[in-house]
Amino acid sequence: MEAAHEFTMWALFARATITVKLVMIMLVAASVWCWAVIIDKTIQYRKARAEAEIFDRAFWSGEPLDGLFDQIGADPEGASEKIFAAGMLEWRRSHRQDGGLIAGATARIDRSMDVAIVKEAARLQKGLPILATVGSTAPFVGLFGTVWGIMNAFIEIAEAQTTNLAVVAPGIAEALLATGLGLLAAIPAVIYYNKLSSDSDQIVSGYEAFADEFATILSRQLDS
Repeated sequence: MEAAHEFTMWALFARATITVKLVMIMLVAASVWCWAVIIDKTIQYRKARAEAEIFDRAFWSGEPLDGLFDQIGADPEGASEKIFAAGMLEWRRSHRQDGGLIAGATARIDRSMDVAIVKEAARLQKGLPILATVGSTAPFVGLFGTVWGIMNAFIEIAEAQTTNLAVVAPGIAEALLATGLGLLAAIPAVIYYNKLSSDSDQIVSGYEAFADEFATILSRQLDS
């Protein structure tokens, strides 16, 4: 039983050199950080979809645009509402006191909504580079720990002047644990980076589609 306890993950960590311990701690911290980002982004994206769906129903309910804008205000919380508010603010600013429109209103409205979309896209993608960085570097960090651990294992073998498996196994097991932790951090990071990036692109595409539809509605009013 004692020999079995010596090969638990905690025992392997405790016997490792300070360098390998630091590598393991870094990898565990990176894994925890990645899962925090994954959970935060999953919640954020669900909320963004729900807000977009609610606003979409309100927008296409037939209520006048001015009335809808007065309800949500100039600084709403939802991303779709912010894009709508950006367009409506520029729409109102483009009217002169005599009721006429200042030239270039359509272009300014489009730019205002584009700026709002860019800001929301940046907010959605914030944190995703962390997943990309961990996914690409964690295996190499773990490999460094493994190489360092095996190097020390061979030094111990040379000092003991024996190739007995009982002498070799502990050092190699400690070294391989670093690679395992590197993969443990990297695999979920890569998988969720791809998924969350795709989800973010879909949400932003929805914002862009809404902005195009809204611009078309305003363009009809300008033409009339």
